[in-house]
Amino acid sequence: MGYKAEFRVWRGDADSGSLQDFTVEVNEGEVVLDIIHRLQATQAPDLAVRWNCKAGKCGSCSAEINGMPRLLCMTRMSIFEENEVITVTPMRTFPVVRDLVTDVSFNYTKAREIPAFHPPAGVAPGEYRMQQVDVERSQEFRKCIECFLCQNTCHVVRDHEENKESFAGPRYLMRIAELEMHPLDAADRTRAAQSEHGLGYCNITKCCTEVCPEHIKITDNALIPMKERVADRKYDPVVWLGNKLFRRGR
Repeated sequence: MGYKAEFRVWRGDADSGSLQDFTVEVNEGEVVLDIIHRLQATQAPDLAVRWNCKAGKCGSCSAEINGMPRLLCMTRMSIFEENEVITVTPMRTFPVVRDLVTDVSFNYTKAREIPAFHPPAGVAPGEYRMQQVDVERSQEFRKCIECFLCQNTCHVVRDHEENKESFAGPRYLMRIAELEMHPLDAADRTRAAQSEHGLGYCNITKCCTEVCPEHIKITDNALIPMKERVADRKYDPVVWLGNKLFRRGR
């Protein structure tokens, strides 16, 4: 059975904007993206929103609903009270293009900074052989749909614009962890994670994990293990001695 809901949607561009109030029909089983589409069809034909699959797999429709980073297509209207005012705003961490659409090019810049998979010498494509047990951990990270909600909610860049240059963010630190844990990746990524991609900025508050629509344990399974590897490399006395001896013999 349908009802009338009160929505507050951010309208504007990079220069200015404000929240605009709407009263809109809601039907049983709908998600927030359905309501945004109804607003476009009936009251705000120029409302800009990015979306594609409407199935929680493309990561396009990221926004903030009542202040919580979410996918519009995976947020059911049934989780809200019928008399609740629902506020929809663009992701706060990235520059606004228009209305609910943000410029997420920061993420693609960070993606390009991470060296690609580096196979061992003498092993050609088609010759890769791995055991399932060796790739189970890194396979979890491949579920990422690059919605950038984890990047958006990370306070390191959300609250500190100046950190963007030196901090890759949880999504791309997870990419580094995925490659570091890959049984055939020959590159040493531990040192770069700390010195080039800002792993030390992360203080493991788990806010990235909390908003992940794929329920990837970003903090526990990627960021903390990478921090442990960095600590082992820098502070473990046995590793330190081994590095000294290795360098001395060169």
